[in-house]
Amino acid sequence: MDLDDAYANAAYIPEADAYPPRWAAEAEAFRQRMAVAGRARLGVMYGHGTRESLDLFLPEGPPEGIVVFVHGGYWRRFDNSYWSHLAAGPLAHRWAVAMPSYDLCPRVRISDITRQVAQAITAVAHDIPGPIRLTGHSAGGHLVARMPAPGVLPDDVAQRLARVMPISPLSDLRPLMQTSMNDDFRMTEEETIAESPALAEKPAVPVTVWVGADERPALLDQSEWLAKAWGADHVVEPGKHHFDVIDGLADPQSAMVRALLG
Repeated sequence: MDLDDAYANAAYIPEADAYPPRWAAEAEAFRQRMAVAGRARLGVMYGHGTRESLDLFLPEGPPEGIVVFVHGGYWRRFDNSYWSHLAAGPLAHRWAVAMPSYDLCPRVRISDITRQVAQAITAVAHDIPGPIRLTGHSAGGHLVARMPAPGVLPDDVAQRLARVMPISPLSDLRPLMQTSMNDDFRMTEEETIAESPALAEKPAVPVTVWVGADERPALLDQSEWLAKAWGADHVVEPGKHHFDVIDGLADPQSAMVRALLG
């Protein structure tokens, strides 16, 4: 099997190049609306690096808790500015939503990004009270799935986790060592095993694994591996591929938002 092709998402999505500019435009318009309403804290630093920042969106009235969305891009692309509009669903149910950026490979390793995301969650947890629900897409699905592991988050933060919802996650990184992307990841076998949620013990926090039915077979496998390893809820959404499976987060009435907040 050609694993570079197996993990090539955009090549199999019609008009794939149109998605990032559309995401960016929708996200910018959303940030502007939230800023005008006084409900956006943009560029909040959680570390010392230029990409160690997050945007925090606040509901009307006291928040029920925090939803943290972690973006994807195979740990090599994007930042939080593409996804702001996806906060709309949880916000309508009075949940605050935090969206961190993080450093990218090859500047850092995947294990470094895991630590950065944990640091971002910890920073916002100290600012906003209540339960914490984590969701992320693709590489972001991997990153949120890493958070329940012992020692990744401080104990006082880990105890507040109410649900983790990886969307189209990379859960077993061993196949990625055999792709050309590993030129950027520089993963060792030891790191690959440590950073693979599907190889970790089942966490105590409830988990819902979500994936689009029209995803590449490799991504369907990755989601199934995690769901089976953890005995997690597993939703395969009909008619959705890797780029539009996240759309439900923007809809307060979607099944995805109900699963995240339920």
